[in-house]
Amino acid sequence: MSFTGSGLISYQECVAQLYIFITLKKNECFLLTAKAYDRYLAIIRPLLYGTIMSHKCRVEMVVTAWVSGAIYSAFHTFNTFSLPYCGPNVVEHFFCDIPAVMRLSCTEYHLNEEIGFAVSKYNIMKTFALTVLSYVGIVSTVVRIPSVDGRWKAFSTCSSHLTTVVLFYGTGSFVYLRPASRYSPTQGRLASIFYSVLTPSLNPVVYCLRNKDMKFALQKLYYRRKY
Repeated sequence: MSFTGSGLISYQECVAQLYIFITLKKNECFLLTAKAYDRYLAIIRPLLYGTIMSHKCRVEMVVTAWVSGAIYSAFHTFNTFSLPYCGPNVVEHFFCDIPAVMRLSCTEYHLNEEIGFAVSKYNIMKTFALTVLSYVGIVSTVVRIPSVDGRWKAFSTCSSHLTTVVLFYGTGSFVYLRPASRYSPTQGRLASIFYSVLTPSLNPVVYCLRNKDMKFALQKLYYRRKY
């Protein structure tokens, strides 16, 4: 839980850890939605893709992701740590996460929990709905492509992103859309591995392997070592 490896973390470090973690997760959520929109434009409006998805548009998306993530994280961090904690404060998790920390409160925390649920559900459902709408447009366009090769090529450009979306939203919803009173340390740790470690680790792999230059570089490295 800390850089020293002692398993101990101060109150201030726990607050900072939770804030940074939620900020990064919100950014991941927003960027997955932006990527779905990117794939939507590439398939629906290929001739206008370069004009619409300009450098300015990409910069605005990144800035929006960081600003919205910072605001969203600030709310959840305050909502969690505004509760009194009397001890013993043993966090049953790898890091300071909302359900694990909130269960340590020495007072009634259900109001804070319900408020956090409402905000989380709104944000998760909003970004997930935009992602689904993008894929509805993609599927409705792809099924009208006459050739099988054309349909396969179009679907293959979205497969890696869709896999990441399912892993991220599936495991994230399992943890954050359940009451803290029903929190299971074992299940929480397992789910956290998927949405905090596995999904971010897969991002560069699934996206870069679709890049021709990256494929060529990996093949060149492989054959060089082999021969």
